[in-house]
Amino acid sequence: MEAGHEHRHLAQVDRYIAEAKVHIAQQRALIQRMIDAAQSTELAESMLETLEGNLHAFERHRKFILSRVRMRA
Repeated sequence: MEAGHEHRHLAQVDRYIAEAKVHIAQQRALIQRMIDAAQSTELAESMLETLEGNLHAFERHRKFILSRVRMRA
């Protein structure tokens, strides 16, 4: 993979990480509203776990890209 492509890919994964963090914050707020309304949060918490898993995967991928960029430097 060429360096320019790696930098574009890094920028893309950075956007995905930022978006995932927004979704996680929104999901946590939704769960709190559901708790306040005495509603079941089981599905919402499951979705939160999925979102957090995606964030961790994006972060691992970012580390991989950075290691590739550093190897070229």
